[in-house]
Amino acid sequence: MTENILELKDISKEFSGVEVLHNVSFSLRPGEVHALLGENGAGKSTLVKVMTGVHQPDHGEIFLNGQPVKFTDTRDSRRNGIAAIYQELSLFPDLNVAENIYVGRQPTTKTGRIDWRRLYDEADKLLSSLGVNLDLRKKARTLSIAQQQMVEIGRAFSINARILIMDEPTSSLTLNEVADLFKLVRRLREDGTAIIFISHRLEELFELADRVTVLRDGFYVATRSMGEVGHDDLIRMMVGRTITNLFPKQETAIGDVVLKVDNLSRQGSFENVSFELRRGEILGMAGLVGAGRKEVARAIFGVEPATGGTIQVNGKRVTITSPEQAIRLGLAYVPEDRQIHGLIPQMNITANITLPLIHRYAVTGWLRERLERAAAYRAARQMEVRANNMWQNARELSGGNQQKIVLAKWLSTNPRILILDEPTRGIDVGTKAAVHALMSKLAAEGMAILMISSELLEVLGMSDRILVMREGVAVGIFTRAEATQEKILWASTQTISTGTVTGVVP
Repeated sequence: MTENILELKDISKEFSGVEVLHNVSFSLRPGEVHALLGENGAGKSTLVKVMTGVHQPDHGEIFLNGQPVKFTDTRDSRRNGIAAIYQELSLFPDLNVAENIYVGRQPTTKTGRIDWRRLYDEADKLLSSLGVNLDLRKKARTLSIAQQQMVEIGRAFSINARILIMDEPTSSLTLNEVADLFKLVRRLREDGTAIIFISHRLEELFELADRVTVLRDGFYVATRSMGEVGHDDLIRMMVGRTITNLFPKQETAIGDVVLKVDNLSRQGSFENVSFELRRGEILGMAGLVGAGRKEVARAIFGVEPATGGTIQVNGKRVTITSPEQAIRLGLAYVPEDRQIHGLIPQMNITANITLPLIHRYAVTGWLRERLERAAAYRAARQMEVRANNMWQNARELSGGNQQKIVLAKWLSTNPRILILDEPTRGIDVGTKAAVHALMSKLAAEGMAILMISSELLEVLGMSDRILVMREGVAVGIFTRAEATQEKILWASTQTISTGTVTGVVP
């Protein structure tokens, strides 16, 4: 009798002649949290898709409870008790909680109609068994990200899942929501569920995982007990080297004010937000999820224009009602959700990069493809995008390479003011270091950067000053020398009735 519930031996997979998994082995025990770690493009997603029947391996074997199995599709893997919760959640927004849990598998009466009483009874029992308290009749679109994840977990266990795969489950959660999720994961582990946990936040793995398996460039590197490794060990295993400086912030000469916001407001989102951004400065914007940071950035860029207050660019008062206006004024905006707002996944790399400036590559309405391709290639090469060719679709790339394409697209517009919303969300530590180095280089060259981040270490490590927001209001501003994790967290969670203050000390 094997001690492993799931075992993959010598799995290989290639696409279009490019091998993305090379003889990878992986094992999972009942009642363990097993971290799967690696840089973007290391092969994690492909390995998960092999486990869930999305892809079939070209070589190698899969064993479930010691018996060889072949998953021809996702239904096969679900029937065998394997469920996955991905970073991009897959609920039906206009169905309620109970309907989403049993979608496609609703209990029926003898006449073939949906048995609504039984549906709600079973959903209630299921969520109660998981220790989850949700209104079963609430539409999915009205739920928080954390609550949607709970529904996804409920859906997984409605098919009697014994293996649960969680891909970046904490990337959009608040600290309290992360604590609730971890509590549920521990409860599932105690009940014998085997959990594969994928996260780029290494500190989470030390708190939660029992073992870790590391992939690099499609190759298996090692499997270790979490008690045997440290933070630097995991980084070295992932990237093949030690990253000594994750936050390579250069000292720069801060110049004149290039962006000034006075009492900026948008009804229902934020009110009376004021700050200045100077040439060569990185201004961090911190706060909890829902504090209004993203909404301020979208208002400045004209995506959701402000309804009150003023904006000045280079000392001149402007009214920005569209991204097109913002681009002409020298602004660029890298949004948080690269899949929905940053990229067109079905389009190729070239088209994605050149999209904001497509008029530059057209003559009398005809696209000059050679000129467009050359410009896109230069931008992609500068960002060190890893791809088979420039015609590869963006959706086929890893998260880190997708983020590099979004950055390449906006940097090709030669902006003077760059707004970065969660610039390293969901990317690996090596790519994070590269993005941080790029930010520091751009600031040193005189670019003004407004950076929104939920990672406190990133805010502290890269910012010259830090603006803290809470519930749509700017509640504190700190210099780099003043700022600490404790001060930022305190300002993020306390009500300050006197308006924006400098150097708040708890």
